[in-house]
Amino acid sequence: MPAVRAMAKQVGASPKRLKPIMDAVRGMTVNDALDQLSLMTSPWARSVAKVVQSAASNAENNMFMDRDGLRITRISADQARPIKRFRARARGRIGRVTRRSSHIIIEVDEIEER
Repeated sequence: MPAVRAMAKQVGASPKRLKPIMDAVRGMTVNDALDQLSLMTSPWARSVAKVVQSAASNAENNMFMDRDGLRITRISADQARPIKRFRARARGRIGRVTRRSSHIIIEVDEIEER
């Protein structure tokens, strides 16, 4: 069966902030990844956990896969459209501030039994 995918678009964290969280759960089973994410102190771990939960639910309901046998095969945070703002600087000038955001993409698939 093909891998099942879930994504969250325009998450307010930069890919640089999400990368350590995603590296910690890459390749884990879904249940282990959700346990690991619930113990993390980062506020963005909750956003990643919601997408993992959504991917597991998609696999369960749409493809009739067993939740206990699901593993994260691909997890990534891609650059989304940044929000452009301006900040006052010295002598009446302005400085540009770009607030980066991300698209979180997670694919889960069944573990092959050997």
